[in-house]
Amino acid sequence: MSKLPEKQFSQVVLNWFDDHGRKHLPWQQDITPYRVWLSEVMLQQTQVATVIPYFERFIEKFPTVQDLAAADQDEVLHLWTGLGYYTRARNLHKCAQQVCEQHDGEFPQSVEQLNDLPGIGRSTAGAIASISMGIVAPILDGNVKRVLCRFYAVEGWPGAPKVEKELWQLAEKLTPDERCNHYTQAMMDMGATLCSRSKPQCEVCPLAPQCQAYAQGAPKAYPHSKPKKEKPEKYAQLLMISNKKGEVLLEQRPQKGIWGGLWSLPELEQDIDATDYAYQQFGDQVLHIDTLTSFRHTFSHYHLHITPVHIQLKRIPTSIKESVREQAQHWYNLNQPSEVGLPAPVKKLLEQMLKPSLL
Repeated sequence: MSKLPEKQFSQVVLNWFDDHGRKHLPWQQDITPYRVWLSEVMLQQTQVATVIPYFERFIEKFPTVQDLAAADQDEVLHLWTGLGYYTRARNLHKCAQQVCEQHDGEFPQSVEQLNDLPGIGRSTAGAIASISMGIVAPILDGNVKRVLCRFYAVEGWPGAPKVEKELWQLAEKLTPDERCNHYTQAMMDMGATLCSRSKPQCEVCPLAPQCQAYAQGAPKAYPHSKPKKEKPEKYAQLLMISNKKGEVLLEQRPQKGIWGGLWSLPELEQDIDATDYAYQQFGDQVLHIDTLTSFRHTFSHYHLHITPVHIQLKRIPTSIKESVREQAQHWYNLNQPSEVGLPAPVKKLLEQMLKPSLL
């Protein structure tokens, strides 16, 4: 353990924050539990620069938690398109509705109750409580884990239960009773800027003199990496079924699972012949079929190899058979696109269909 006392640690961090911390981000202005919560959810696994325009669009469209709760899920997913990890968006919508239905539109004033809301874990609850409510509560997001792992040379992968428990104990001890809101922001800022993953700026870090990873000359060795596990490779065909009106058939994905609730192109197993399938479904309405270049899209736990198949129809069929599989369907107008949530690869394919070479 470091010889730096807990109170001195927090004071060093706060002094750095006063001089160098970020204080002008959009969610740091007009601070409310709603704005802090929205930013914290967006910042999960996403960098600040990416989040800023999404946050601003969300606040413009849904200025209050009541506005967000009253929105259709498609509106929420549409604004989230491109930000990834769509479970966050679905939980965001559910959480807003729960806040309005069970808490009269006010975020509960305790970490425990915040933690019970959809999509809010212990660290996010702590951030909302400390930054917007002045409640003394520790946080342990990825940035804070990195700072603590390096400062104390914590062994093991931070996601392992034993290691995470140790880090929570450290976070609790170090969190000060005064200026907890600034300390919370300071620790996130320090991890994001000074103590970054690949380029730690130890030479200007105020914690460097007592940092054990720095003393070892190996700050980038901490935190330890997650044990590697090969991601499985999966394959699928996405059917770009279009008509001469510039419309493309979309299906809404089930709420649970990959791309849950988003509108996607109909999916076909890789070993099924797309041409045979098209003629079975649409008969003489098929005008043209073209198999496009495959590409790989990586999810958190597997790689998906996607083969796009463009099936152009003479006109909209009066009925579509198995292709819909009892899922909601929508003819998406490429020239006047609907405001629906789209997975990033599907959005890219739809944009490509506007090119003359494809239509």
